[in-house]
Amino acid sequence: MNAPHLIYLAWGFPPAAKSCTYRMLATANSFVRAGWDVTVITLSEQAWVREHGLDLSLVDLVDPRIEIVRLPLFRDDLDTDIRSYSRMRAQRPREWLKWHRRRDQVDFPEPVFGRWRKPVTDALFAAHDRKPADLVLTSASPYTFFAPALALHQKEGVPFVLDYRDAWAIDILNDVPAFTPTSRKGRIERDLMDSLTEAWFVNSPIRDAYAALYPEQADRMRVVRNGSDVAVGTDRIPLRGPDVEHGLTFGYLGTITFNPARTRAICEAWVEARSRDPLLARSRLEIRGHTGAGAARGTNAHARVIHEYAEHGVLLDGPVAKGDTAAVYSSWDVLVLCLVGGRYVTSGKVYDYVSTGLPVMSVHERDHAAAEILGDYPLWVPNASLEVHDIADAFVRSAEMAVQATPEQREAARAYATRYERYAQIQPAVDRLSARFGAIARQTPEEARP
Repeated sequence: MNAPHLIYLAWGFPPAAKSCTYRMLATANSFVRAGWDVTVITLSEQAWVREHGLDLSLVDLVDPRIEIVRLPLFRDDLDTDIRSYSRMRAQRPREWLKWHRRRDQVDFPEPVFGRWRKPVTDALFAAHDRKPADLVLTSASPYTFFAPALALHQKEGVPFVLDYRDAWAIDILNDVPAFTPTSRKGRIERDLMDSLTEAWFVNSPIRDAYAALYPEQADRMRVVRNGSDVAVGTDRIPLRGPDVEHGLTFGYLGTITFNPARTRAICEAWVEARSRDPLLARSRLEIRGHTGAGAARGTNAHARVIHEYAEHGVLLDGPVAKGDTAAVYSSWDVLVLCLVGGRYVTSGKVYDYVSTGLPVMSVHERDHAAAEILGDYPLWVPNASLEVHDIADAFVRSAEMAVQATPEQREAARAYATRYERYAQIQPAVDRLSARFGAIARQTPEEARP
């Protein structure tokens, strides 16, 4: 019996240095291990050099049985080679960008990526011609990547699954509709909903909101959470107590998506907390991760704010390769979880944070989807508000927890996170589709070795 063929449209596939990369990596690997032939259509590595960069530590984690088709699609708006600029772009850059964004949306109503609809569609049809697809899985954002799956379904009848992750119809940061049902986007989404096999969302609030928007498709909507990446290349960190004599290290690891005002509030709260607590006065706050794309990578308002507080033990460092995250976490005593949004935003980093067994200090809205994950975590320090004084209180309470937590409490905290391991979240969805499409489980690459 031939294995079913999955074509996976995965914009941020490894080695892209994007948070969505880990979900895409685990998804593709899980389908291969469940008996599927998998073809991934994604961007060229050079495209990611222009944007957020590469994490080459992920390359060896991709199952070698996956066929990868890389498309030479580039964001012209991130090009820093001024020799290639038109006269209009060089002399009137803001006017050029407005013109460019309008052209983005000619083929598909999405800024930045809409212009890629045709090349991605052509690549999907070409892959299907080489070997007919039994299923297409496509991951947002960008939502432009949904359009090719619908086109192939309408022409060839190939079923498709939409991995929304978040939501297109809802502005999840501001909790308002993103577009109306009668808009161009609304009409496209209605066609997608009428035709899809499944839709995946990262948490229950988004799934339930979509079920209310499209009640006739509610039974096709599934929660497929993100998860911790212990099994996707990150080793378990050793459990240790803090070095009180030399002070604690608080750390934030992740792409900075919050605004510079939040960065300043955190830094000011840190200064206040140090003035109130002798232990914090000899402690450090490290901020690691991406702080911008293209020419703004590492040089932006966040960097300027953080450098203002260097004398208070605040350090900005660069991104961390996935293979190195365990070492970074093991050097920290408290993890600072700063998130945007509210009840619709879980974030991926919360799963990694709870997998460490370290105290996790929140800096986000109290009505936040991440609280669903953190609520029963034994070493969680919630924040009362986003005011500087309340964030400072959270710093002080987190320091106390780091010092007082017993080895048993730390182990219990880490054990709590096993239910949120990445593959454990993906596997039920893969198993469900494998049963439907007749996949026969194969050996893992490790099992296949002599």
